[in-house]
Amino acid sequence: MTDRERGTVTVLTGPCGAGKSTVARLLAARLAPSVRLHGDDFFAFIARGAVPPYLPEARRQNETVVAVQAAAAAGYAAGGYHVVFDGVVGPWFLDPFRRAAADAGVPLHYVVLRPGRDTVLARATGRGPGALTDPGPVLRMFEEFADLGDHEPHVLDSGPLTPEQTSRAVERGLESGAYRLP
Repeated sequence: MTDRERGTVTVLTGPCGAGKSTVARLLAARLAPSVRLHGDDFFAFIARGAVPPYLPEARRQNETVVAVQAAAAAGYAAGGYHVVFDGVVGPWFLDPFRRAAADAGVPLHYVVLRPGRDTVLARATGRGPGALTDPGPVLRMFEEFADLGDHEPHVLDSGPLTPEQTSRAVERGLESGAYRLP
C-alpha cells in the first residue's frame, strides 16, 4: 500500500467544552474516506467497574482505554481512512497514539482546541444529562491543558470561532502539516 492509500490519524483534543466533538463531526464530514472516533464511547464500553476518568484511581483504566483508542484509530488509518479521534488526550497520553501510528505506518496529527477559561466553564457546565458538568473537574482539566510546553504550536484558540470556522482552521493546519507529529 502506498502512502497515498494510507489514511491518517488526527487526535483532536482539549478540555471539556472546547468543541472537540462538534468540530470532529464537521471535519470528518469533509475528509474522504473518513472515520470519527468519539473517545468517550470507549469508556462507555466498560460494562462494570468503570471509574470516572478524571479521578486519580482511574489511572490504570485510562491507560487501558487510551491504548485501545490508539489501536482502533491506527487500525482504521492503516486501512486507508482519515481518522478524526476526539477525546481528552494530553501530551501525557500521546505515546500510545505515537506507537500505534508508527506501527501502522500512518501520519499522526495532534490538535488541541483551547478556548479561554470562561468559555470552557460556560460550555461544559451548560451541557445536558450524562455530560461532565461539575466545575471542579472541568477547571482541573482546563488547567492541565494550560501549558503544553513543546506542544503549544498544536494549540488552536477555538473560543472566538464558530465550529465551522474552527473545523476549517484545523483542516488548513492539517493540509499544511502544522499539526503533524514527528
